[in-house]
Amino acid sequence: MIPGEAVFAAIDPATAIERVREAFERHGRGEWRMPAKVYLDSPPHGDFRAMPALGEGLALLKWVTSFPANSARGLPVVRGEILLSDAETGEELAVIECSSVTSLRTGAAAAVSAQALAPRDARSVGVIGCGVNGAWSARCLAAAGYGPGLCFDLRTEAAEELAAELGWRVGDRPEVAAQDVVVCVTPGDEPVIRASDLRAGQHIAVLGADVHGKQEVELEAIERCRLVCDEWEQASTGGELATAVEAGLIRREDVEQLGDVLNAGVVRGDDEITLFDSTGLAIQDLALCRELYERWRAGGIEAPLVSL
Repeated sequence: MIPGEAVFAAIDPATAIERVREAFERHGRGEWRMPAKVYLDSPPHGDFRAMPALGEGLALLKWVTSFPANSARGLPVVRGEILLSDAETGEELAVIECSSVTSLRTGAAAAVSAQALAPRDARSVGVIGCGVNGAWSARCLAAAGYGPGLCFDLRTEAAEELAAELGWRVGDRPEVAAQDVVVCVTPGDEPVIRASDLRAGQHIAVLGADVHGKQEVELEAIERCRLVCDEWEQASTGGELATAVEAGLIRREDVEQLGDVLNAGVVRGDDEITLFDSTGLAIQDLALCRELYERWRAGGIEAPLVSL
């Protein structure tokens, strides 16, 4: 069993970015497979999510929660486990703590999207929402060479702590939303990116709207962007784009998938505004868990053995 501390010790942000990029590319080529995640609601508290994936001789099932009220209880919002298995024999290989993998792959996806969709001279970063996943998005963007950055959070202390860690600074929402690369990781209760915030050449990575009904970007702003998602089925029903799809404002042909963009090497226009809708894919988890398992086999990770 691989605990969260071992996950963070074994995989740094730069490695997470490499592995997550590979996951998007291989999924785009059809080499790694996954169905859309399954939601099991537990109203009014939150939901459970089941996320399977298969590739490179491995299969996994991620059982993960989202219970927003846990923050007020001093408990993690995201928790759970990942079961990694041999895809040829069905043998269980490892149980891996879930929230650490989620944080790394979420942050890495923001960085991969910026590398693929932001202008080459983009540098400044704005982070709206400086919780756990917002912080890892900032760390991964910094590892990819972006920055300096600005941080904004309704909880001022969270923004100040992240800014101090990275040598960035705190700004107000409009200032943060004006940067070259803007990452939103909020609860999605109301939009934090408005049409009036947008400017030519920006890249917006939207990570907080991970279930139906959440939204971080105004519909008018979405209509002005070149749209890319991680996976259409998830994004169109439970991501940032879902509301616009329901309203008839965008269709499947209006949205690219990040893996296809990476594999095609599509060049963006300097004046384009790009928006990446990240709902979180099991193939991203698979990429990091594969790396973890190989490092464990090589003796690079100490983890207790569990007999099932």
